Amino acid sequence: MRQSILFFDIDGTLLSDKTGKIPDSALEALAEAKKNGHLLFINTGRTVCALPKELYQFEFDGYLCGCGSYLLFHEEVLLESHIEEACGQKYIEQMRECGLDGVLEGTEDLYFPKKVSRFEKLEQGRHYFGQLGLGKKKHIEEGGFLYDKIFVYADEQSEKERFFRLMEDAFAVIDRGENTYELTQKAFSKATACEFLVKKFGLDKDQVYVFGDSMNDLSMFEYASHTIAMGNHAPGLEPYTEFVTKTVEDGGIAWAMKHYGLI
Repeated sequence: MRQSILFFDIDGTLLSDKTGKIPDSALEALAEAKKNGHLLFINTGRTVCALPKELYQFEFDGYLCGCGSYLLFHEEVLLESHIEEACGQKYIEQMRECGLDGVLEGTEDLYFPKKVSRFEKLEQGRHYFGQLGLGKKKHIEEGGFLYDKIFVYADEQSEKERFFRLMEDAFAVIDRGENTYELTQKAFSKATACEFLVKKFGLDKDQVYVFGDSMNDLSMFEYASHTIAMGNHAPGLEPYTEFVTKTVEDGGIAWAMKHYGLI
């Protein structure tokens, strides 16, 4: 069997949004694919500190985090890029001037505003990640830390278009719906993460399989030859999707791997 390299998004792809778990069928399929000699990587927008513990049920070959800004192969860091502290402070000030609020996502921790935000979803995120022990060491206002990307929240009080214009030289903006936006370092993406690993292992594009469900998976769908969208996926992925599998809960990962003869 020819070796392939597989890249998996986490939320809504491997990890069920309904149960918060990886289905047994997916774990079994991953184990069989690894036994067959394939390389298996997580490719996520989450920074490495925020990876859910459920992932460690399986020994992946590596974790590509922060939309391509931190690449880990086994125990080796292949690439990492952080926003310089002076620039990072400027971006925070611009976010506040434009009436947005946000979470700064770093390699070591997540950074939330000190005061309770008017954005309910931000507070929900604070609670969720707080349960994982994140977001408690420092608040945004304290400074003295590095971060890799920004997740922002906007409403009718926000000048979001002005903010995006101010940020456009340094960041790509991914619309996550409901007036939430992911700002990632412009030089990196899930696609650059895929390309880095493909070159490292001397593979070609026909050996690349990507699995995803949301718009922050778009760049790797544009890059790869074999693109698998989960049963519940963002419509924007459809023009770039080769195969639509079942939902996470219905065994979509295993079904897609069988479809392609990977297991």
